[in-house]
Amino acid sequence: DIVAGIASVPLVFYLPSVERFNDAYVTAEMPDKVDLETCLEVGSCSWSWMEPVLGEASFLLLAAQFARSQMKNLGIRPYTNFMRERRADKLISLYPKYDSTILGQFSRVH
Repeated sequence: DIVAGIASVPLVFYLPSVERFNDAYVTAEMPDKVDLETCLEVGSCSWSWMEPVLGEASFLLLAAQFARSQMKNLGIRPYTNFMRERRADKLISLYPKYDSTILGQFSRVH
């Protein structure tokens, strides 16, 4: 998700958001201000509790992409088939006097 990817940068490297997130959710002991002068120092402090969340989100996206590519390799297209069936059902309900088999096949092909 793009929003999570963009939000993760200040939650790891920007001191005010790291402090706010730590106070609200983590409650870990923060180092002295002298040890948080650069964004890399802030990142090394917050990484200990942000890494599991970011790692799990990355693995979830990787697994979803792998599943999608394997479905494409097998010719399984659940969303496309769902939309085609929905369109066919709508066309059949709009024209009840016509043969439903022919209308459904026409709708699924076009």
